[in-house]
Amino acid sequence: MGTAAPGRPVTAKSPPAVERKKRNAYNPLAPDRISEILKRLDQLYPEVTCALTHSSAWELLLATILSAQSTDVNVNRVTPELFRKYPTVQAFAALTPEQLEPDVRSTGFFRNKSKSVVGAAKKIVADFGGQVPNDMEELLTLPGVARKTANVVLGTWFKKAEGVVVDTHVHRISRRLELTANDDPQKIEQDLMRIIPRDKWILFSHQIIWHGRKLCIARKPKCVDCPLENLCHAADKTWSTVEMHENAKA
Repeated sequence: MGTAAPGRPVTAKSPPAVERKKRNAYNPLAPDRISEILKRLDQLYPEVTCALTHSSAWELLLATILSAQSTDVNVNRVTPELFRKYPTVQAFAALTPEQLEPDVRSTGFFRNKSKSVVGAAKKIVADFGGQVPNDMEELLTLPGVARKTANVVLGTWFKKAEGVVVDTHVHRISRRLELTANDDPQKIEQDLMRIIPRDKWILFSHQIIWHGRKLCIARKPKCVDCPLENLCHAADKTWSTVEMHENAKA
């Protein structure tokens, strides 16, 4: 190691260019970037909530079960008559799946959905006194209910932030924004729970879902109109002012 000339201070060497580049490397999970994404979502969708029509926890649970592999618009066409015909959870519990099938046929996968709805109603009546439970573990015991459905009910109806709803929009956009590299919904949820403040979990899900419907659509995102555009490096952008990243894919 060299020594400084007499009377001259020792100065540290500048770090190599590669090291400087690493220090300044893009970090998609940087707190400042996450905060800016949340800020812009708040400006775009300040008070959005679940688009499924409902007036009770049971109606929301049923509508969410029916929404699998369907659209909220389609489900909302079916549920008003369904709730008129069977006004209580007890009325659904008295049905057989076969009796319900014609009423939910247009939502797709109607046989499985009928079994889930009737099964959930029977268990709610038998085990929970006719009241939809407000606990994650108890909700997960109901037929047809996984974490996504449970999170919808807990967050939208009970205002309990127990997790993040990961539907197809949240799945796609979280990967596009490089908030996760995972493809499994449960792993995506865990990734989002680590980087999104808990008091934002419920609203964030709704905001991303609305964003997926309005701008960040699956096949041809409207990047030119998107206020998040310069924060997004997705490989499938239709227009970009920033570098696009090969691994940022839906």
